[in-house]
Order: sequence, then C-alpha cells, then structure tokens
Amino acid sequence: MTHAENDRNKALDAAAEERRRARFGALPERVRPEEMVEERPAVAPDPARNAYNDDEWLVRYVV
Repeated sequence: MTHAENDRNKALDAAAEERRRARFGALPERVRPEEMVEERPAVAPDPARNAYNDDEWLVRYVV
C-alpha cells in the first residue's frame, strides 16, 4: 500500500467516523415506563351485558 493510498483510507475512515458520530453520537431521550403502556378496554362496553336482573326469575316462576 502506498503512502497516498494510506492517506486516502485514513481520510475515508475519518469521514465514516464523523458520519457515525453524527448518526449515533447521542442516546435518545429516556422513555419512562409509564409512557410505554397504554390502557384501554379490550372490547367496547355492552349496555345489555349488565341488564340481567338476578331476582327476575322470582317474579316469573315463583308467583
């Protein structure tokens, strides 16, 4: 390898190092655990679901 080629490779390595530092030089901002969780119901609330009356059978069958 000649001296000129060695200088050229060093310049390319330096440019590559500068690009790496520009892209990966700083860590991203910290994400808190609270920000990683989203809470929402698995299904939409169904109003008919809780319409059952436990005592309704008394009115229908015991009268």
